[in-house]
Amino acid sequence: MYDVIVVGGGIAGLFNSILLSRKGLHVALFEKKVYPFHRVCGEYISNEVKPFLLRNDLFPEDLNPANISQFQLTSVNGHLAELPLGLGGFGISRYAFDDYLYHQAKNSGVAFFENTTVTNIDFENESFEVIANKKSYQSRLVIGAQGKRSILDKDRKFMQKKSPYLGVKYHIKSDQAPDQIALHNFRNGYCGISQVENQTFNLCYLSHRDNLKKHKTVEEMEYQVLHENPFLKNIWATSDFLFDKPEVINEISFEKKELVYNHILMCGDTAGMITPLCGNGMAMAIRSARILSELIIKYCNKGQLKRIHLEQSYEKEWSKQFSARLWTGRQIQKMFGSSWSSNLAVHILKNQKL
Repeated sequence: MYDVIVVGGGIAGLFNSILLSRKGLHVALFEKKVYPFHRVCGEYISNEVKPFLLRNDLFPEDLNPANISQFQLTSVNGHLAELPLGLGGFGISRYAFDDYLYHQAKNSGVAFFENTTVTNIDFENESFEVIANKKSYQSRLVIGAQGKRSILDKDRKFMQKKSPYLGVKYHIKSDQAPDQIALHNFRNGYCGISQVENQTFNLCYLSHRDNLKKHKTVEEMEYQVLHENPFLKNIWATSDFLFDKPEVINEISFEKKELVYNHILMCGDTAGMITPLCGNGMAMAIRSARILSELIIKYCNKGQLKRIHLEQSYEKEWSKQFSARLWTGRQIQKMFGSSWSSNLAVHILKNQKL
């Protein structure tokens, strides 16, 4: 019997497991892959969470993350705006950061089950039975941190509506500005570029599936659609692409999701994805893990919360922190990926700069 089983070993899952295990809880984490590995992700973290990382000795200083302080935006046809990034942030690959957190979690006493797929979770008599690789495990609480979409989500409401978006990620060597995160619009999509560790850049874009449907392959879609933006065309022409093939994920959903489903506490992207245009998913995952782990510690160690109060408190606090931001992101998402709206956005940013 574990105190907590965490399903999924991304940012939210790893942070929950570390914070809970450090407080003496018996935690198990199930991950379907084996560390380290790449994920489709923007790989930029806002400095809003840096003080928290430093206080908990979880800032990956030894990995030399890139310092990001400038923002660049281009429209579909190449109009440009640049301005300081406010709080700023740092760039680090998921390959490196997840592996760093994995070792922090192991050192904290988390029981890891890698290369293990959870296929079913049942709740009965105030405890959970988790089936993974045909074996049964029990716990008092389960955190769902399985990412953007999973077989475990098949009955959740957001899965009933097909999403029109796919995500594609590369790592490249490039002469882009090392302190800048750039967002380049293209027809029915946008591409983010920023430096991570080792003078490497992450290039990750979101596209409407109609682009791929029309042009059949990712390579042809990039040539016919992304390269209409002269900045993207230049990046493809002058950069060294380091992957044999890109990381790709289909049907990325920004729909509203249930925070608690069959008493499973959802966290990170599993609870709700913020659009790349309106925030930072990695920082949001860290913050949501902090909220949830603090409430779980009260529930498990101090007897301050009953299960229903734990669930209600989590829903209330998560909504307070993120619901307005997610809603705004969904509205802004509709405006990008067209010549008119991306030119308008560039115009607005130029005026802000002045």
